[in-house]
Amino acid sequence: MSKKNILNGKKVSESKTIMTEMIMPNDTNPIGNLMGGNLLRWMDVAGGICAGKHCEAHVVTASVDHVSFQKPIFVGDVITLEVTVTRAFNTSVEIYCEVFAADVKGNNVRRCNHAYFTFVALDDDKKKPIPVPEVIPLTREEQQLYEAASRRRELRLILSGRMKPEEATEVKAFFAEMG
Repeated sequence: MSKKNILNGKKVSESKTIMTEMIMPNDTNPIGNLMGGNLLRWMDVAGGICAGKHCEAHVVTASVDHVSFQKPIFVGDVITLEVTVTRAFNTSVEIYCEVFAADVKGNNVRRCNHAYFTFVALDDDKKKPIPVPEVIPLTREEQQLYEAASRRRELRLILSGRMKPEEATEVKAFFAEMG
């Protein structure tokens, strides 16, 4: 990774990743729906590709949260995973993955799932975390995901026991605005 990228950051579009899969019988449960574990694997793979492109480094999955299985995906459907980096923190990046399904003809398109992943960038020896480039959000949606990422990060840290709730300044500020 070049020092220039760390200092200047990278646009969200530079690492956007799109992955497509067809749901085959061996991907499904006994009632013909895609098994959640198979979907999570594909989401993790696509997320890792996106994070690796942004960080220009090998990455490892640090966390997965807010997985939402909203609509079933059926055998024979074609899914498209759209993955973007939302924000960078020291040595990690938050990734947002949305999953859309359609029939093989491209009809009945629906948003079925989404999740946030955190990946940590590693040095060339794949042993130590390294600094990552900043994220440059340009669109309104990118800006919204970027701004909310610090709250999501604090919640992850609280839930994992690595931060005390009273230290969560972004979360507290969010609820103060709501009240």
